[in-house]
Amino acid sequence: MSKLTTDSVFKLLNDGFNDNPFNLSVDNITNLQLFGNDIIIDVKIQNPTLSYKKKLEKFINEIILSQFSTCRIKLNFNLEASKNNVQIKGERIKGVKNIIAVSSGKGGVGKSTITSNLAVGLSEIGFKVGVVDADIYGPSMHLMLDLEGKMPKSINVDGINKIEPLENYGVKVLSIGFFAQSKQALVWRGPMATKALNQLIWDAHWGDLDYLLVDLPPGTGDIHLSLVQSIPVTGAIVISTPQPISVADARKGINMFQMDSINVPVVGLIENMSYFEDDSKIKYHIFGKDGGKILADNMNVNFLGEIPIIQSIRVASDIGRPAVLQGDTDIAKRFLNLCRKLVDFIEERNKKIKETESVKITHNKGCS
Repeated sequence: MSKLTTDSVFKLLNDGFNDNPFNLSVDNITNLQLFGNDIIIDVKIQNPTLSYKKKLEKFINEIILSQFSTCRIKLNFNLEASKNNVQIKGERIKGVKNIIAVSSGKGGVGKSTITSNLAVGLSEIGFKVGVVDADIYGPSMHLMLDLEGKMPKSINVDGINKIEPLENYGVKVLSIGFFAQSKQALVWRGPMATKALNQLIWDAHWGDLDYLLVDLPPGTGDIHLSLVQSIPVTGAIVISTPQPISVADARKGINMFQMDSINVPVVGLIENMSYFEDDSKIKYHIFGKDGGKILADNMNVNFLGEIPIIQSIRVASDIGRPAVLQGDTDIAKRFLNLCRKLVDFIEERNKKIKETESVKITHNKGCS
């Protein structure tokens, strides 16, 4: 048996990488260190998905442990931008008519709940709808649309392998939640999250859609900029509660979309958790009153409506059957009304405003 050295491990990997299914070579090994029986290896990869890294980790471990069975191996994966894969495409998705970004300034305001109900509601009134769960760090759309534990399949389209979105309630869905283990925390830097978003959008076969809703993470960060760089977004919806803290963050979200360098039309603002109404029809404004309405008026954007605090909305989301499907109920009618307002705005917007362009990023050579 060979003596454990960096050279012997490197040679072992070089031999083991011949005809490997990951299309890797020892050039992808950027660092290899030994500390007693501990081997630390840094590997450049272009695929950030958890399943890919798990398979690659098993592959490398089997190579090394075949010769050095008592070693402990630690792999560090570093994402490398693909030279052959254009990350920022800036073009339309074939077959998709309208792309709607659903955003919130802060977490916990019910953005994903609203998104799932809007998607299913649009399907209920006759539109072809898809949803991209772009909340990379906290995906929930697979849960809210009763697709937990399901896995999308690959489909060949014109000689190219694409991801086939899963479908439920007439809505096509792709979420990072399909590919990550339910208890696995996603600790990704911005470039990895951006690549994952682009894969969900561009590596999928969406077919013909009237509306593709993109459920964004809270805030105004890398994912938001990546989205508006990647595709021409038709419009954005901002979700807020009436609470002053939430309203302040929603203002930032609206400002982001209205920046000259981004210029995405804001479809309007939806105020969630507006009030609680008891059996006597008395309203309790738990998070404040009319914060969303006032913000929409001050910023000259449409106020699309308010959604009260109702237990059935929460229960419906938890069991994966959105509240908009609750038949002839007040809350189902509210969500359907929001959908109709959205459709009216988009149809009017498409008549009057030229198609939104994807954001072009410029770099200053220096500072004045």
